Amino acid sequence: MPRIMEKNWIKIFSSNNYYQAEIVKQMLIENQIDTVLLNKQDSSHRTFGAIEVYIHQQDFSSAIEAMILNQINS
Repeated sequence: MPRIMEKNWIKIFSSNNYYQAEIVKQMLIENQIDTVLLNKQDSSHRTFGAIEVYIHQQDFSSAIEAMILNQINS
């Protein structure tokens, strides 16, 4: 994992759709929540694997609240 992902990062959202994951990321950033996308899709076959959205563990409650208010299902 990248160095940024070493400590206190948790997965809050996962999707096979890159754009859906990016929308979640941008919504969290707009709510002042640091966010990282981790693309685990196979580079030659975009149908395998997922794009995961990670946040700092201490932002979990705020992130869940923002996702509920924006009607995003995790």
